[in-house]
Amino acid sequence: MRLFLWLLALMAGAIGIAVTARFNPGNVVLFYPPYRIDLSLNLFLLLLAALFAFLYLVIGAFRSTMQMPERVAAYRQRKRERDGNKGLRDALKALFEGRFGHAEKAALRASELPENAGVAALIGARAAHRMRQNQRRDNWLATISADTSMKTARLMTMTELLVDDHQPEAALEAVRELNASGTRHIHALQWSLKAQQQAKNWPEVLRLVKSLDKHKALHPALSARLRELAYQDLLSDTSHDAESLMRVWSTIPSNDRTKAFVACRAASAMNERGLHDEARVVAEEALASNWDERVIQAYRDAAAPAGSQALLTQIEHCEKWMQERPTDAELALTLGSLCLKQKLWGKAQRYLEQALSDASEPRMVRESHLKLAQLHEALQQPEEAANHYRQCALATLL
Repeated sequence: MRLFLWLLALMAGAIGIAVTARFNPGNVVLFYPPYRIDLSLNLFLLLLAALFAFLYLVIGAFRSTMQMPERVAAYRQRKRERDGNKGLRDALKALFEGRFGHAEKAALRASELPENAGVAALIGARAAHRMRQNQRRDNWLATISADTSMKTARLMTMTELLVDDHQPEAALEAVRELNASGTRHIHALQWSLKAQQQAKNWPEVLRLVKSLDKHKALHPALSARLRELAYQDLLSDTSHDAESLMRVWSTIPSNDRTKAFVACRAASAMNERGLHDEARVVAEEALASNWDERVIQAYRDAAAPAGSQALLTQIEHCEKWMQERPTDAELALTLGSLCLKQKLWGKAQRYLEQALSDASEPRMVRESHLKLAQLHEALQQPEEAANHYRQCALATLL
């Protein structure tokens, strides 16, 4: 419809011009002595229009010629942008596909565009790292070290890659630089935690775990495992004497002290250093909060000297617990061992035999037979003692 209207307008215009020219008697005289040119008005108008069109084309060609370098530069810039953006897309695609060689080559093409240089360098560094080309990885990261806008991304990438490469000291250096710039988001804390774990800096691991737990950024199972590893290393350090061990224990939060894995490790460490009174207190507080067989074992190892009031108190506590857990083999073994130490022969034999009948682990069977053998030796019953020693040896071989 629009084309039809244009054709109609052109035809109407042509007809109008033809009619107007036919009935136009005007003349134009161009006089320049001694010359004179007479033209009809129609021809003059036609020549004027032709001159206008000619000048328009000449000026347009001149302007186009003058603008040619600028247009060529713009074309080349657009081509570079297309090639650079395509290289960046290809680099990302190849990186996610696991084709790290292709990713690094595409990142090299993408880096030719200044706007993409920073992101391309990060992709190239990750690709080189996956190919274990650490020198190329470091070279990629060095190319954007002066770019302040990429500082956080560069440091985060360095931390992640160095942790993956098991270089905790270098990773922690990047973390310190990151913290100095005021960046403390969750992802940075997570990678800092991994670096501190590799460096075995357990106090800092505990601090970071606590911080991440507040943001619910760690799975509860992982958080518990990291705490367990940290406390195990702190409390099992053989360089601790009794005083330094108690100093470490005082730094542990009260809600963590009653957890089984912490109390068990702490009580065992205290027993090894002769701090049996402190070990008993730790075990009793933990058992009052959460019952655990590992803590009972440590409580048994922390037995007070024979004939002391502390040992009688231990026996009373175990008898009270036995009323609540009459089928607990570990508790029966502990109570029988304490009674044996206190020379309460009847109680000792009853509880040790109960532990033997309820035992579900070879370790408990072995320990029960050993304690019973010691009991019969003390009672001058060599045949029964020899039988239990034999059963203990057989349980050891199983």
